[in-house]
Amino acid sequence: MTVAMIELDDGAQLRTWTTGSAIPQTFPLVLVHGGPGVPDYLAPVADIIDDLCLIHRYDQRGTGGSWWEGEHTIARHVHDLALLLDAWGHDRVVLVGHSFGTNLASYFLLAHPERVAGLIQLAGPFLIPWREADRAAQRARRTDEQQARLDELDAIESRTDAEEIEYLTLSWFTDHADQARAWEWALASARALRPINYAMNRQLNAAKKTDPLESHVDELRENLPAGAMIIGGAGDSRPAGALRRLGTRLNCEVVIVPNAGHYPWLEAPDLFTAAFRAAVKRQIHWGQLTS
Repeated sequence: MTVAMIELDDGAQLRTWTTGSAIPQTFPLVLVHGGPGVPDYLAPVADIIDDLCLIHRYDQRGTGGSWWEGEHTIARHVHDLALLLDAWGHDRVVLVGHSFGTNLASYFLLAHPERVAGLIQLAGPFLIPWREADRAAQRARRTDEQQARLDELDAIESRTDAEEIEYLTLSWFTDHADQARAWEWALASARALRPINYAMNRQLNAAKKTDPLESHVDELRENLPAGAMIIGGAGDSRPAGALRRLGTRLNCEVVIVPNAGHYPWLEAPDLFTAAFRAAVKRQIHWGQLTS
C-alpha cells in the first residue's frame, strides 16, 4: 500500500491510499466515501478486489488526514476528484461510491462523463422521496429511552468526547439490519471516524438540495457507462425500493443484498463480495471493450 499527500490547486492537501496492482488493459478504481464530513472508511471494500486492479482511496477535503477549513461545495469536491485523477495519471477510471459518495460520483459523472469508464454505486444514491421512510425505520429500531438520549445529546452545543461517541453510536446503529451486532459496528465507527466535520456536512447536504440529482436523472441515464450497477442492502433503513426505482429510471442493474444494511460488506460479506467482484469485473470488461 502507498500512502501519499497530494496537493491541489488551492494548496489543500488530500491524504490518499493506493493498493492493488496495475493490470494491462484495465481501468483503475477510485473509491469515494460517504458522510459528508467523515474520513475514508472503505479499506475493507478495497481489500475485496485488490487482486483485480489498481485502487485509489482518499480522505475528502475537510476530513481525516485532509483537514482543511473553508466553504464546501459540490463543485469544489468534483474538481478535487478531477485533480486527483490528474495527479494519479489517469484519463479514465471506474468510480465506486458509497452513501453520500454515490451522490458525489454522480455529480462527477455529470461534469466529466469522458473520465468515467465505469460506475458502481453502493447504498445510494437515494432520490426524493425517501427521507420519511428512512426516519421511520430508524425510529423503529431505537427504544424510547435510546431516542430520548439521542435527542438529549443532540441538544448539547459542545459535547465531550464520550458524549460524542455515544451520540454517533445512537445515530448510526440504526444503519444496520443485524441488530445483534449493530451497536458494536456503530461504536467502532464512532470511535474511528471522529472528529466529524459538521460544517461540511451541513454545507454539502444543503448543496444537494440546491442542485438535486432528481433534476439530472435523464442526463445521468444518457451518460451512464455501460454495465453500471447499484448494490444496496435489503435491511438498510433507507428504502431499497428507492434504489430499484432509480435503477429503472437509469436503465441500470440493481442488486439488493438480503439481510444487509447500509454497509453490506459487514453484514453479508459473502453475498456482497460475490456481487461486488462481479460488478468490478464487468466494469473492467466494459472498459476493455470501449477503451
